[in-house]
Amino acid sequence: MADKKKDDKAKPAAKTPEPVKKPVAKVSDSSKKTDPAKPPGDAAAKGDVKSPDAVDPTLVHMAAAWKYSRPLTACRYSPDGKYVFVGTEDYTVQRIRLSDGRLTPLVGHESWVRAIGFTPDGRTTLTAGYDGRILWWDTAAEKPAPLRKVQASDGWIRALAVSPDGRYVATAANDGHVRLHNIADGRLRATGRRHDSHVYHVAFHPAGGELASCDLKAQCKVWDVSQLAKESDAYAADLKLVREFPFAPIYKYDTQFRADIGGARSMAFGDGGKLLAAGGVTNVTNAFAGIGNAAWVAVNFADGKQATVHTSKEKINGMGWGLAWHPAGYWVAAGGGNQGGFLYFFKPGADAEFFKFKLPDTARDLALAPDGKSVAVAHFDGNLRVYRLGPKI
Repeated sequence: MADKKKDDKAKPAAKTPEPVKKPVAKVSDSSKKTDPAKPPGDAAAKGDVKSPDAVDPTLVHMAAAWKYSRPLTACRYSPDGKYVFVGTEDYTVQRIRLSDGRLTPLVGHESWVRAIGFTPDGRTTLTAGYDGRILWWDTAAEKPAPLRKVQASDGWIRALAVSPDGRYVATAANDGHVRLHNIADGRLRATGRRHDSHVYHVAFHPAGGELASCDLKAQCKVWDVSQLAKESDAYAADLKLVREFPFAPIYKYDTQFRADIGGARSMAFGDGGKLLAAGGVTNVTNAFAGIGNAAWVAVNFADGKQATVHTSKEKINGMGWGLAWHPAGYWVAAGGGNQGGFLYFFKPGADAEFFKFKLPDTARDLALAPDGKSVAVAHFDGNLRVYRLGPKI
């Protein structure tokens, strides 16, 4: 787990894709309109815990699973809730249709894909990977083929984010740069150049005027993107740095092994943009062996002051790989390591979880369903598992 400096152009060794196994479970179509999500305990208090619309994370259970032939690296729901897109170690992205479990491959990358996003209307899917490329796809195409390919970085792209207005896609890369490309034509729009280590994550503020990025050393930088729409002719401009602050608990330099370990392995805004949280590892005692505890650090976004360090009561060894803000007002997180995987549920301001759920294998990513009723988890064992946040139906 130690993050030593690497050749940015290095890629995992190519592997021959293996056949996909049949799905082992089926899940209902989450695109159907339902009542808004309810906060923890609200369903029980009103006596309707058996309602299919109830949301209570303390009743979480696995609702469906699909097995793929290779470990998974990422997962994201499409905005309409009909699909979950997963990155795999055979360099493909697989589109899983939730109504029947049908898998459709998206072939075009030459590396693992850890970054998946969508335009606000859901029609276009964007993927980026360790090959440094961004690919555009028709989300619902019967036989997907890349609509556009852009070589966006010479180093690994670890994360992407789509601006709330759908104009730009931002990428975080190993070369220390944050880049914005036009979604409409793929042209480079602007670059943030001031990270001095690998950039691990990016996220647009919900209001759209600012972009946050976080690197291996857990340094977060906030960039002004509000002026880009007014400067339509200024391409490849430098982004203006607004402020910066550390997510200090999730970084350490291990003097014994002379290695940096840390950074934002997951990141999300919460509470309408008032909070920004990043997940990673804390209390590291051995960077080489990856000995440390999964943690998620929340800060007040306006000033960068640390608000809460969320960790498990049992201080589980591992990494905080997934994070999402639930509209009912709590964080949903996924993490794990050699002790297995876990789902955690944290209330703002509370260090420890109010509920924890053991997963059958290590989690590599987490995505919250658009309706707030389920989360999808990409697992190392090749399974995409969907967990219902409420009673069994």
